Amino acid sequence: MLRVRCLRGGSRGAEAAHLIGAMLGRSVAGWVQRTFHSTSSAAAAAQHQAAEEEPVTEPIHQECPVCSYNEWDPLEEVIVGRAENAHVPPFTVEVKANTYEKYWPFYQKHGGQSFPADHLRKAVAEIEEMCNILRHEGVVVKRPEPVDWSVEYKTPDFTSTGMYAAMPRDILLVVGNEIIEAPMAWRARFFEYRAYRPLIKEYFRKGAKWTAAPKPTMADDLYDQDYPIRTVEDRHKLAAQGKFVTTEHEPCFDAADFIRAGRDLFVQRSQVTNYMGIEWMRRHLAPDYKVHIISFKDPNPMHIDATFNIIGPGLVLSNPDRPCRQIDMFKKAGWTVVKPPTPLIPDDHPLWMSSKWLSMNVLMLDEKRVMVDANEGTIHKMFENLGIKTIKVNIRHANSLGGGFHCWTTDVRRRALGIMASSSLSGHVLSLVGSEGVLVSMSS
Repeated sequence: MLRVRCLRGGSRGAEAAHLIGAMLGRSVAGWVQRTFHSTSSAAAAAQHQAAEEEPVTEPIHQECPVCSYNEWDPLEEVIVGRAENAHVPPFTVEVKANTYEKYWPFYQKHGGQSFPADHLRKAVAEIEEMCNILRHEGVVVKRPEPVDWSVEYKTPDFTSTGMYAAMPRDILLVVGNEIIEAPMAWRARFFEYRAYRPLIKEYFRKGAKWTAAPKPTMADDLYDQDYPIRTVEDRHKLAAQGKFVTTEHEPCFDAADFIRAGRDLFVQRSQVTNYMGIEWMRRHLAPDYKVHIISFKDPNPMHIDATFNIIGPGLVLSNPDRPCRQIDMFKKAGWTVVKPPTPLIPDDHPLWMSSKWLSMNVLMLDEKRVMVDANEGTIHKMFENLGIKTIKVNIRHANSLGGGFHCWTTDVRRRALGIMASSSLSGHVLSLVGSEGVLVSMSS
């Protein structure tokens, strides 16, 4: 029997996942499905030492401004990206593997140049309005620095121009009071962290932990130069076989391939996140956090939050076009799995780096408020049926740059509502935090 003990509070939610076998120094020998515990969120972070000036001298004791354990506790502070000066990445093999073939001529023509000026101007205005609405909802908004992304740079292994600082979710992962800089996998995003460094240093001086994952060389060996990406059908077959454009030459990952639920993080192996990167995160966060690999039937796996978006304790949006292979384990553990409706975005609207499923790429302001696309009437109704108020914002032109509300933000502080519960796994018996506030028993 699987006993599911459901608690009310902050970061909580019954969780089950698909775990991979040994990844480094051992062969990836197969998948092991397990049932495990997802804890409640921590109370406010303890006081930490920080330095006001360099060099570090006396420790300053104060409440850490960085504290976020999940995707749904009340949002208090957020980083919102910038569309200014965004550039189209050069059309390299890793970019080709992550974009749809109908847009390849666009990349071949505009790679290394600015996105269309009029479109970019509208995207900038939309994100400014989004920031204003967040402030109106009581959220402190921080922004990265403007950067000239047209500048060409060269390392011993490659030459590229930059892209943008539009999607902080891709590069920054907040786990508790720690900010983790993702190493990234696209050469055009190698120096993207520079736009966020002033903010990160500010948080560090006020007590946050700051970790930069090992920066990959992004040498040719990191990419399968012969990756066959002629059609979507090719990608279906390759993803099903566990083949991706990134190799296991060195660790790489985008932060947006991770989704948080208290002491448990879920991640997918994708075109930009390899097993070495996942293993680095697993070791770095252990033993306080557990990293669980889940997988999907997805022809273009890049970032998890338009495929599997956890929006509350034991509540997840699961993309019906990209079914999760482990979804039955979540259901057996007491989760509510919601399939969002088909997106309404028109076929002729340019989505150069993403799919229409940005409609489910929402930002939870708390368990009962969500920031959602103003044009997606059917998903408004879905949230209303769930008892969640919709904060409607139009960012259609900003969507074209590759992200929805979750992508355009990284939550820095969410007010923790719950108390950490202990995790215990013994055979097939495990206490899991669910969503209904009752004790549930079911067969394992």
